[in-house]
Amino acid sequence: MSNKKILIVDDNADVRKGMHVRLTANHYDTFFAGDAIAAMSEARKHQPDLIILDLGLPCGDGLVVMQWLKAFPAFDLIPIIVVSARDVRANQARVLKAGAKAYLQKPLDDSKFLAVIRHALGEPALPHKSVVHELWMA
Repeated sequence: MSNKKILIVDDNADVRKGMHVRLTANHYDTFFAGDAIAAMSEARKHQPDLIILDLGLPCGDGLVVMQWLKAFPAFDLIPIIVVSARDVRANQARVLKAGAKAYLQKPLDDSKFLAVIRHALGEPALPHKSVVHELWMA
């Protein structure tokens, strides 16, 4: 069985590295983009199984990236999880309406982060880390 590919889109290199460590430890392959333009390029290049997307990006906001991705049939079905430091109350509804599977606020809780990823990828929940029911998801 091959590892699922996850594109991490965040302008903060430390955040990308932290997610990379968490995800590779759980047998996911990761690829990176630091801005909105690179996000589209990397999505075309790697055809990820899932995209983790920050809202505050150079060259275009994360919602713009979601609109671009949803405009192409090849990317329309790729689940997107938005991870942002922006206020949940102000952004969650519009992010979910735009097509994200979940909105998580930074700093991330490892067990929730991994549970949401597994859920978005259609993978079974880990019995001792099943926290998906506690999260607001599409």
